[in-house]
Amino acid sequence: MNNNVKCLAAAACVAGLLASGAASAQSAGSLLVRGGVARITPQVKSGALSAPSFPNTKSDVEADTQVGGGITYMYSDNISIDVPLALPFKHDIVGDGAIAGVGKIAETKVLPMTLLAQYRFLEAQSLFRPYVGAGLTYAKFFKEKGTASLTALSGGSPSNPTTLKIDSKLAATIQVGASYTFSERWFVDATVLKTFLKTRATLSTGQSKDLTLDPLTTALFVGYRF
Repeated sequence: MNNNVKCLAAAACVAGLLASGAASAQSAGSLLVRGGVARITPQVKSGALSAPSFPNTKSDVEADTQVGGGITYMYSDNISIDVPLALPFKHDIVGDGAIAGVGKIAETKVLPMTLLAQYRFLEAQSLFRPYVGAGLTYAKFFKEKGTASLTALSGGSPSNPTTLKIDSKLAATIQVGASYTFSERWFVDATVLKTFLKTRATLSTGQSKDLTLDPLTTALFVGYRF
């Protein structure tokens, strides 16, 4: 009987330690780091390429998945400051509208740099905590490359292929997500972000095209509390 009592007492002690760890997992002053995967899916509304070009010459932008993560500082038990991180995303730009069948016309890399203020619901000791966030994203476009199809469509030539430049822009971002603490310091985090991003692509041949990208980001992470 004494052994049973000792075992129960030990189990209660361990449970108490885990509970106390979970209780402080997202409390004021905590620093949370996470890593996993993030996928950006642009929700594209394309303008037509300016003259001279075929009528209704539009484009679409394909999704990409990269290694991602982030750092969160708990300013209070409910308010946090979050900096998402990721490797640069590489997006293929394909024909749409009148040129929907031409396939890939360009590619670009983009590094989204985001700062978010978050509100986390429920108490600091809750294992499951949904949250919402809002902030700003600076989308840095770089290493844009056109294909032979773009050169042919825009009036370039093999000896003078068409190049392009996409404007980097600052845009508003909103977020919903949730985290679940499964041990003293470890948690899983799932989040969705929507960025309201408009930009312009300018070709070396003089034409330009306005693009509403409005990318949707989905991510799944494993995190650790310091």
